[in-house]
Amino acid sequence: MGDHVLQKVTIPGPTLASLIHRVFSSPGDSDGLLFGRVSHIIPSSLSDDADLISTTSSASSGYSSTLVATVTGFISPGTTCSFYDSSGHLDISSLRRLVHLSNHPLIGWFSARRRCPLSPSLREFSVSQSLTSKTQFSFPVQNITSSEISPCIFLLLTTPFPDGQTPIHSYDYRAYQFRISSKSFDAKPLGIINIGPAFRGHYSAFCPNSQLPYLSCDYRDSPMKEDSREVSESLNQMKKLLVYQKELDVYVEGYSVGSLNALMGSQATNYVTGLEELYEKMLAKLDSLAKLVENSSAKVLEQENHNIRLRYKVAGLE
Repeated sequence: MGDHVLQKVTIPGPTLASLIHRVFSSPGDSDGLLFGRVSHIIPSSLSDDADLISTTSSASSGYSSTLVATVTGFISPGTTCSFYDSSGHLDISSLRRLVHLSNHPLIGWFSARRRCPLSPSLREFSVSQSLTSKTQFSFPVQNITSSEISPCIFLLLTTPFPDGQTPIHSYDYRAYQFRISSKSFDAKPLGIINIGPAFRGHYSAFCPNSQLPYLSCDYRDSPMKEDSREVSESLNQMKKLLVYQKELDVYVEGYSVGSLNALMGSQATNYVTGLEELYEKMLAKLDSLAKLVENSSAKVLEQENHNIRLRYKVAGLE
C-alpha cells in the first residue's frame, strides 16, 4: 500500500447540501465518517465534452492518469468525538460499528465547527494520522489491480465570523488529504458534481444504494436560531430608529443637519431668521407641555388627598 497522491476530491451537490444541513442543524459541533471510492481515471478524447472515463490500463493511453476521490455518503452521529477521544485516539469498536452501517468503503472523515478558522486543529491532525495508519480500513483503488489506499480524506466545514450586516447564512468548507510520507495535510480542490455534459460519466454509473441521512426539521434546537435572533434584534432596532427619526422630523419642520451648511454664506441671514422662528415655536411647545404636566400633577395630588380623606372616613378617624 503506497502513499497515493490524489488530484482532487469530488462530491455530488445533493450530498454536500445534505451534509451541510445535517452538521449545522445539530446542537453543537459535530463530526462523522465519509464513504465513497477512489478511482483511477484519464480524460477522454472521444468528444469535445469534459467527460471522464475509467480505464483498466493507463499505459496504452497518451493522457496522464489521475486519482480522484468521490464522496458518495456520510454518517454523522451529531456530536463530536463520536469515534475518538479528546486526545485524538481512535475508538476502534465505535469506528467499526459506524463503518458497518454503510456498504461503501471508508475514505475519510469530516469535522464541522462554528465561527472558527478554516484550518485543521491538532486533534484533527491526530485523528487523521491514526485513521490513515489503520490498514484494516484500507480499500482497493478502482481500475488499478493490487493497489490499496487508506482513509486519508479530511473535510472541514465552518461558519465564517459574523459581520452583523447580512442575514444570509454562509458556510465554508475545504478538503484535505493526509499524506503518510510527510505526515501533513495536503489541501485538495473540492469539485461539486452537478448535472451537465462534464458529469455525464458520473450519472450514467449512478446507483441509489445508500440510505438518505437523517434530516432533523426541529427548528427549536437549530443553531441557526441564534443567528436569526440576532438578525431580528437588528431589524427591530432599525425600526425603532426610523420611528424616532420620524418624530424628530415632525418637530424640526423640514430642517435637517444638512441645512446647517446654509448658515454660512451670503444667504445666512434668511436661514438664521427661519431657525429663530423654529426655536420660538419649539419653546412654545415646551411651555405648553410644561403646563400640561403641571395640571396633571395637580390632579394627581388632588386625587391622592381625596383617597386619604376617604380612608380616614372609612376608619372612623374623621
